[in-house]
Amino acid sequence: MFAEAVLLQSPKELSLDALPLIAPGADDLVVDIAYSGISTGTEKLFYTGEMPPFPGMGYPLVPGYEAAGEVVEAGPGSGFKPGDHVFVPGAACFEGAHGLFGGAATRLVTSADRISRIDPAMGETGALLALAATARHALAGYRADLPDLIVGHGVLGRLLARLTLVAGGAAPTVWEIDPQRMSGGHDYQVLRPEDDPRRDYRSVYDASGNGAILNELVGRLARGGEIVLAGFYAAPLSFAFPPAFMKEARFRVAAEWAREDLVATRTLIETGALSLSDLVTHRTDRGGIAAAYETAFSDPACLKMIIDWKDAA
Repeated sequence: MFAEAVLLQSPKELSLDALPLIAPGADDLVVDIAYSGISTGTEKLFYTGEMPPFPGMGYPLVPGYEAAGEVVEAGPGSGFKPGDHVFVPGAACFEGAHGLFGGAATRLVTSADRISRIDPAMGETGALLALAATARHALAGYRADLPDLIVGHGVLGRLLARLTLVAGGAAPTVWEIDPQRMSGGHDYQVLRPEDDPRRDYRSVYDASGNGAILNELVGRLARGGEIVLAGFYAAPLSFAFPPAFMKEARFRVAAEWAREDLVATRTLIETGALSLSDLVTHRTDRGGIAAAYETAFSDPACLKMIIDWKDAA
């Protein structure tokens, strides 16, 4: 059994290749992928070669951890059946390629306990479930306060703002420096940092992944305030200690989603409490994949690029 998959042979060396798949076991599913998303965080670091050492990483690799599709084979112990629509957070199912992520392919073999059923009506937005769950995980973390400032108005920043409102929090302020990302704030304000006079934020969530702004964020905290690092940072982080000392600043790292985040987020989406509208801005098919990765990683107007695999299933 083979699948067409995006393959990174080495940094910036990307192609579409036919790769052999491992044989499914009794608890495994075979899923034909309809849509997969391109992450502008971790995937970009793999693409540029800037990803710091990470367990299981290496080249060649199949990127992608945002995929939605339909079950075509289900092992007897899986609890699923052909025709179920599911979200797949990547898969380690390729022979001859690392599958640390492994979601950007026409077909995947994966253990049933890793995936989640989704409403087929979600269409391409089904691929956003992991990112929405990651935003939820940041908000629902240990001793977490809802943000009153979010840094970055990309997809993660928008999801953090929407989930804050869903949770009954006050509308957060969102910082953005790119004019193309200033719009799209529903029921919350999007400002450039220099246009924001506040210096009493209690809870600041950084969704930009820019570690160079930590000192600026410390200066905007109220005493005892917290900075939540919700992005992914390739370089070591540092900050000036005296200002943080004076503010008694706290720092928290928010990791990727856990299973309970996926379940809770899916419920919010299905009940209509959380909208994933207006987050997918760009789309491609198999013929435009190389250009799509360049666009996803370099065009600020591209919030989320979706690969449509349906014609290849």
